Amino acid sequence: MIPVLVFDIETIPDVAGLRALNGIAADVPDAEVAAQAFAARREKTGSDFLQHHLHRVAAISCVFRDDEGFRVRSLGASDAVEAKLVQDFYRVVDRYTPQLVSWNGGGFDLPVLNYRALIHGVTASRFWEQGDEDRDFKWNNYLSRYHTRHLDLMDHLAMYTGRANAPLDDLAKLCGFPGKMGVDGSQVWTLYQEGRLAEIRDYCETDVVNTYLVYCRYLLMRGQLTREAYDTEMSLVRSSLAQLDAKHWREYLALWDATHTGTA
Repeated sequence: MIPVLVFDIETIPDVAGLRALNGIAADVPDAEVAAQAFAARREKTGSDFLQHHLHRVAAISCVFRDDEGFRVRSLGASDAVEAKLVQDFYRVVDRYTPQLVSWNGGGFDLPVLNYRALIHGVTASRFWEQGDEDRDFKWNNYLSRYHTRHLDLMDHLAMYTGRANAPLDDLAKLCGFPGKMGVDGSQVWTLYQEGRLAEIRDYCETDVVNTYLVYCRYLLMRGQLTREAYDTEMSLVRSSLAQLDAKHWREYLALWDATHTGTA
């Protein structure tokens, strides 16, 4: 089978970048630098969500599914620098040429990763291939919105119509999957300032499993998985997560059991 790589990132404000762009002194606390950026953005747009190039990657979590089974983990050690996290992601793409799957990856995750790769001088030749070295990539590459080497499930299911976009948490729960478990993206900066990076990574991992489960339901809908194959895959995910000795997976499986329906 073609390896499948489902990915999700969590980000924080690029405080160092904000200092450089706005001439903010080093003695101004990071929280104040970020607060100023949020306020300026909110005044301009009505939202404090910063532009993509002003985000720094705090965590990248992945589901990897191939002939050897199902795995989920966060890239790098918890103290890894951002450049290594970003390079690790593109190194996996370079090595395996996987089917990339995301939820809003085309709208957020990949643009952020691309900007951070550019800033850090990261090499990502396979990701940027468009047919110059591999002719197959002329017709199906990671870059085109309408190609499928990267499948942005949110964009695809909405028929590329922004007004039809749906939150992953809603779709996961409507399909009978756990969805989010008490943490969302708006809390990541606060958690990071409190030194709770492990919780950010745990949250990111559960989100990427939610994405994989919705992807499996999408394959069932398309007829690319039979009902029997789909049920087998759900059992594989459950058994794989049950082997992981971590609190967030025990809670995730308990919630999945509690929300399980006949179709999930």
